[in-house]
Amino acid sequence: MRSVRWLGLLALYVGAQVVGLALAIPFRSAGFTSTSNPQSPTAPLFIIVVIVVAPLFILFLARKKGGLAALRQLILLGIAGALYFTLFATFSILPPGVVLLPPYAAEITLSLALPLAAIVSAGLYLALLIEPQWYIVDLAGFLAAGSLIALLGISFAILPAFILLIALMVYDAISVYRTKHMVSLAEVVTDMKLPILMVMPDSAGYDYATAPTLAEQRAQPVEERGALFMGLGDVVIPGTLIVSAYVWLPSSPVVLGVGANLWAAIGALIGSLIGYAILMRLVLRGNPQAGLPFLNGGAILGYSVAYLLLFHSATLGLTGAL
Repeated sequence: MRSVRWLGLLALYVGAQVVGLALAIPFRSAGFTSTSNPQSPTAPLFIIVVIVVAPLFILFLARKKGGLAALRQLILLGIAGALYFTLFATFSILPPGVVLLPPYAAEITLSLALPLAAIVSAGLYLALLIEPQWYIVDLAGFLAAGSLIALLGISFAILPAFILLIALMVYDAISVYRTKHMVSLAEVVTDMKLPILMVMPDSAGYDYATAPTLAEQRAQPVEERGALFMGLGDVVIPGTLIVSAYVWLPSSPVVLGVGANLWAAIGALIGSLIGYAILMRLVLRGNPQAGLPFLNGGAILGYSVAYLLLFHSATLGLTGAL
């Protein structure tokens, strides 16, 4: 059953990357970029600061009396808002974009993306609030991950994407192996049953709502633990480079009927999957591991090899759009 768990996480990881790739071009055409200058090396600095500061803020509130309950509500509302935004962006590119409401002479239109995004995000918010089972957590995390991968990939060209991945892989390693505050954060988030972690149990009947805390599970032998966990950032951040390669690199040369940009994206994905395999081998030994050094490092290596083979240039696309 242990193989089922890591294969399940693998399916969520790859699926989110595929969704991100599928949404990238429509998102870019619709103007959903989060930065005004995707080529700027400073473009990812805000994201980096938020990712560094947010865990410290969460841990600070968690230590306060009543802080966990208030923090859970705050994060749930934030997740619902983020889901609404990303789902609205997704639904808005699907036909029909707008419909004409009666009386038709008044020419009143309604974007179907608005009510659809509101219904899905509100439904997931209530489900997470009332009965946060593992499949609800994974569904919310998967929907958010696919859209976020696309949004970040179209917002950061190759150089900013490299900066984002390298900065966060270094930070993740420090926060897990040195300061260890990311391990504490994972315990807090797991106890609150929030879709900041992907959850893959041994069986569909796993009751995540009443499951032991992460600290209690870590005290058990690996084979007796009910589930494996993977941070949502471990899915989204390496996906940024995968989508960035697809969006910002030229499509020529074409190899076997596939454009060079997609081959470079596939190279980054394959590299991250090699990193994933190494990561899972270490995780199954029972100790917490920093995911981004393996996933980001693999994505960068896979992209670099693909770029060199495709474009025969050591610039790796870091000097701007070709």
